Amino acid sequence: MKMVYCNENSFLVNNVRNLLEAEQINTFLKNEFSQGAVGEVSATDAWPEVWIVNNTDFYQAMKIVHSSQQAHKGSDWVCADCEETNNASFEICWHCQGEHPQR
Repeated sequence: MKMVYCNENSFLVNNVRNLLEAEQINTFLKNEFSQGAVGEVSATDAWPEVWIVNNTDFYQAMKIVHSSQQAHKGSDWVCADCEETNNASFEICWHCQGEHPQR
């Protein structure tokens, strides 16, 4: 077994697991319920992890994980109203609620 993804956000971890299983890659979720142990153990040691069962699927799994992370990339944008820089995922300006210029 090899770990292919780890994140503090359980939603993201389960999303990666679903993507892998949709491609017929058997997975195992480790630390699914360990976030309550934070304080007793390091926070990163309690993050949920996706492991693949068959090591021969490792490169295919990493390719899927990498492409799923790249799909959310975009360029930051500057608000035309207040000139504040906003993250690419924002549809409106976080500072003045101005609209994204390309949406």
